[in-house]
Amino acid sequence: MDGDLNEGELTADASTVTALLRAQAPELAALPVRAVAAVGTVNRVFRLGEALAVRLPRLRAGGDDVAREAVVVPLAARVLPVAVPEPVVVGAALPGLFDAAWSVVRWVEGEQATAGAIPVDDLVAVIAALRGLDRGRLPAAGRPTAAAVDATVRDAITRLEGFDRRRVLEAWRAALGAPVWDGRAVAVHADLLPPNLVLRGGRLSGVLDWGGSGAGDPANDLVPAWSCLRGGDRARFRADLAPDDGTWARARGIALAQAVVAIPYYDDTNPSFAALCRASLAEVLADPGR
Repeated sequence: MDGDLNEGELTADASTVTALLRAQAPELAALPVRAVAAVGTVNRVFRLGEALAVRLPRLRAGGDDVAREAVVVPLAARVLPVAVPEPVVVGAALPGLFDAAWSVVRWVEGEQATAGAIPVDDLVAVIAALRGLDRGRLPAAGRPTAAAVDATVRDAITRLEGFDRRRVLEAWRAALGAPVWDGRAVAVHADLLPPNLVLRGGRLSGVLDWGGSGAGDPANDLVPAWSCLRGGDRARFRADLAPDDGTWARARGIALAQAVVAIPYYDDTNPSFAALCRASLAEVLADPGR
């Protein structure tokens, strides 16, 4: 079992997976179970045989994502040019064993992406295809507004090490001044970070972790401009998706808030993710956002 990342995490290991399967999906219980080496911030992931994976939320509240994914992922699978972890079993909490909903999904083969190595054309194609979904069938989704997380972000900035805090605060003030979303929703993944993207042969081949997906502000899926892309790819990404300036400014604010809050939270427990967030924040600060 990997280490805890949050207070109050649910206890789970391979034996937990086997017990849940025996109780709720006995036809899969004989398959071998092994933990996936990559550390997820929301779920513990276990390989089940060769074709499946089991996702156990780290926190009880994470079980709410299971129902969302059961709605969104099958719809996304119909339109995306890449693979997604389609649900096979939607499991329920089992008191005394595991106190949250959980799932079995199809394993998406490939390697976890790294920032700067993700083809911009492939990323644009995924976002464009996702926006073609009928949003009326999707739950509301997306990150909180800048105003809603203002106090949290400002507190995180006071604890931020390795950056000019005045510059970060100035960039955050700009995010607070961005035009408010007009409410015209599109289908969004809302967490397009490198750990959730899979590459094969240098091409984007899969998108994972749909726990925050649904219908929301298109700015949510522009965050990869800073979290995933480097150099001239960001300009190409913006040109291809052609967001208005207000949407781009909101996206920059989302990227900043996500990074600033995560850095002090994960510095000790998940240093690789904290490092990714530091790199994203550096990209935000280096980009004038205009």
